[in-house]
Amino acid sequence: MNMTHRKLWSLFGSVTLALTLAIPVGAEEQIKEQVQPRLPLEDLRTFVEVYDRIKVAYVEQIDDKTLLENAIRGMLSGLDPHSAYLSPDDYKDLQINTTGEFGGLGIEVGMEDGFIKVVAPIDDTPAAKAGIQAGDLIIKLDNKPVKGLSLLEAVEKMRGKVGEPISLTIVREGKSAPFTLTLKRAVIKVQSVKHKVLNQKYGYLRVTQFQTSTGEEVIKSLQKLKKSANGLNGIILDLRNNPGGVLEAAVNVSDAFLTKGTIVYTEGRIPNSELRFNATVDDPSDGVPMVVLINAGSASASEIVAGALQDHKRAIIMGTDSFGKGSVQTVLPLNRDRALKLTTALYFTPNGRSIQAHGISPDIRVDRAKVTKIEDENAASYKEADLARHLSNGNGKADKPSSQATASNTDDLAEKDYQVQQALNLLKGLHIAVKTSP
Repeated sequence: MNMTHRKLWSLFGSVTLALTLAIPVGAEEQIKEQVQPRLPLEDLRTFVEVYDRIKVAYVEQIDDKTLLENAIRGMLSGLDPHSAYLSPDDYKDLQINTTGEFGGLGIEVGMEDGFIKVVAPIDDTPAAKAGIQAGDLIIKLDNKPVKGLSLLEAVEKMRGKVGEPISLTIVREGKSAPFTLTLKRAVIKVQSVKHKVLNQKYGYLRVTQFQTSTGEEVIKSLQKLKKSANGLNGIILDLRNNPGGVLEAAVNVSDAFLTKGTIVYTEGRIPNSELRFNATVDDPSDGVPMVVLINAGSASASEIVAGALQDHKRAIIMGTDSFGKGSVQTVLPLNRDRALKLTTALYFTPNGRSIQAHGISPDIRVDRAKVTKIEDENAASYKEADLARHLSNGNGKADKPSSQATASNTDDLAEKDYQVQQALNLLKGLHIAVKTSP
């Protein structure tokens, strides 16, 4: 994905749901110790000269606070797309986002070629309900072009009062012309984990984003699934369009399916940024066969989970290539309720793979598709049991004429979600292979 955006922003706030790691105790002092003692005086003179020229000659008068904050933002914007200066409102939004309640449209977005590009819509939000998809390009907001706007300016236009409508003009691959969707802004309350039983014996877990309590919710969902199905034959973990979230939550979710070994480790310049997380012996999943679904909207913490389960051969990864965000952001609090969200490390899968700008490649590629059932008009509309004077079943089983044929809900699932249906078929095959193996 050749995204040239300078920052990722989410429409439910002013900061991305990046993989965020709270600053460890003592890290601030270590960061200060590593700052070079000698300041670049010539560069500082240039900065002061530019500052003075703007103060004197700019067409409008600008106060010192605005100029200095703009300078700080400029320093951060020149780094990677995930480092940012957090104003008091931004800092508050980040804290709210990790707990799962915020306002807006529910889209994770970036900037590409001057347009807004959708990284992932979040489940049960105005964006998801309107049918917005990962990879969509937003070219107009309320019929006004976004070309020429900064990402922050575009995001600010998309935010507003709860209940107010906004129209998005979208370009989508495969569509011959742009189309417009109208969404109403809402307070977003994201349910991090959802679950249901498929075909009576297979568990489906959907993780929409990684919040502080996601690991606990996954374990509770597994317990409910096992009880409902009276034991599971397999598990589907759906991480599609999951933009990430809290690092510890990704570790906890991975640990729910692993019993030993490394889950993820990080490497950075400061000692406290070099961390390693290992699995515990508990296994709430009981080791049943497992398929993980990913796509281009699976980012950050989602890729940690998929990478760990893939490296340990605990699960088969199915779908399409993931987003490719393999960096760790540390939140460094400042005075006056401000903070820096600074990239301080890269994370690596258990086998030492860096996902940065590469992503997770699925073991089995399954593209998003829609399957419809074809009725064969030439097929016989009756069975042996419909024929007059047919022989009865020799084992005492009741006849099953065509009128008693039962429809399978697998076909319905294939129509609604082809990738989930393929994952379910794979799990059924794995269960049969285990039963029949000597």
